Amino acid sequence: MTGPALPEALNRRQLLGGAAAGAAGLFSAAGWAMPAGSPRLLILFLRGGYDSASLLVPQANDFYRRSRPGIAIAPDRQRPLADGWALNAVADPLLPLWNRRQLAFIPFAGSPDLSRSHFETQDIIEFGYPGRNRAATSGFMNRLAVEIGARGTAMAFTQKLPIAMRGSLVIPNSDLGQRSALSAGRQAAIAAMYAGDAQLGEQVSAGMGAGAAVSAALQREMATSGRDARGVAAFEANAQRIGLLMRDRIALGFADIGGWDTHVGQAGGLDYRLGVLARGLSNLAGAMGPAWRDTAVLVISEFGRTFRQNGSQGTDHGHGTAFLLLGGAVAGGRIAGRQQKVNEAMLHQNRDFPVLNDGRDVMGALFARLYGLGPAAVQRIFPASRPQELALL
Repeated sequence: MTGPALPEALNRRQLLGGAAAGAAGLFSAAGWAMPAGSPRLLILFLRGGYDSASLLVPQANDFYRRSRPGIAIAPDRQRPLADGWALNAVADPLLPLWNRRQLAFIPFAGSPDLSRSHFETQDIIEFGYPGRNRAATSGFMNRLAVEIGARGTAMAFTQKLPIAMRGSLVIPNSDLGQRSALSAGRQAAIAAMYAGDAQLGEQVSAGMGAGAAVSAALQREMATSGRDARGVAAFEANAQRIGLLMRDRIALGFADIGGWDTHVGQAGGLDYRLGVLARGLSNLAGAMGPAWRDTAVLVISEFGRTFRQNGSQGTDHGHGTAFLLLGGAVAGGRIAGRQQKVNEAMLHQNRDFPVLNDGRDVMGALFARLYGLGPAAVQRIFPASRPQELALL
């Protein structure tokens, strides 16, 4: 079966609408594919509040180094970008996208709501209403799907249907990953290696016991804040599958990654996660082939972290964060949005990055650009928003 015949003169929004109109009958057909030129959008939610100052680093900044004596990214691990910002070297797989101007960062972004609760802030962002609207019944992506006519071409790549995708339009979810677990056998093997050494054997055994208790407590908190989102390794493993599905079948996607709540000893673990995230995004871009030129991927989180490290070599719940926008449709290679010089005076409540770029306003303008939406449609998606045009698409 071949794709539906399309008139030559269709704008981006009409093209997507035409594809969606026939999707119900064609989605499962092996020969059907998204028409060339159809815009594609993926929202990637980092659940748990990722520490954006460990990814987008204030370069050569004394206040940054003084505030984070144990976790600051060293100067030789900073890749200069623009406007006094640098990229953590663990995210080097993103540099080719930056150099091709297919990646932009929006610092000082997020929800202006002052809650430091994972759940409240995630809800506020996913419902997409101003503040804590208890009457909200649909998510912003479901309303977007309705506006662009994405019936049959929207999907959540998640274990459970996220709030953002709930609403009047039925949108499927598909968990492409498999949860990994720590192996008890591996722990037993390590313990056996030291069993003959009276001193070290006892230390290893005690250390594993204490470590298991701490790890279990942290895993419970991370799993809770992540709302059952898969870890970053699962995203990397499935990024190519997501890319292929979005290349061929899916115009509007949502994925999430848990594990970003870094209260204790964040340096090594966070570097690992950021590196895997960068590889996953690079893999996704590669899998999409020519469709990448019509794609935008927006990476968000519910909030950032405290600018100063805490007493446990970690960071606590904060406020402003940094969004990433990448894709062939992106006018990148720059730091976008309202900014302030990173110093003590700019801190929100003397602890966090402020929110200068409201996520609803940023996304509303992006959606309007990508799909040719008018002001009324944007207001139906994000009521009472004030779209902030950043000319990123």
